[in-house]
Amino acid sequence: MRHNGDMTDPALAPRNAFVGVVAVWAATFVATIAVGIFVPEEWRVSWMLVAFGGVVLLSFAVQLWFGRTQGFIFRVASSVTGALLLMGVISVGFGLAALIPT
Repeated sequence: MRHNGDMTDPALAPRNAFVGVVAVWAATFVATIAVGIFVPEEWRVSWMLVAFGGVVLLSFAVQLWFGRTQGFIFRVASSVTGALLLMGVISVGFGLAALIPT
């Protein structure tokens, strides 16, 4: 067989960007549970806001790390909206648990 020159390598399949969204949701779950367990009740709302700010920054960082421009806004919005809903549901659970007398 004759030599046809150097062939180019095929482009790698792009990473699944949905993994980044789920990773942000997992980090949100861990952060919210940590705030709910380790922070006193009177400081819980303030620390939830701090944790949510960290999740928003994490969402941007993860989606920028993926390096895909298509759907960037949709992925970041999905990450942040899902994180907000997840934090809301978990914080409602902690709020209801605080109503139970010990």
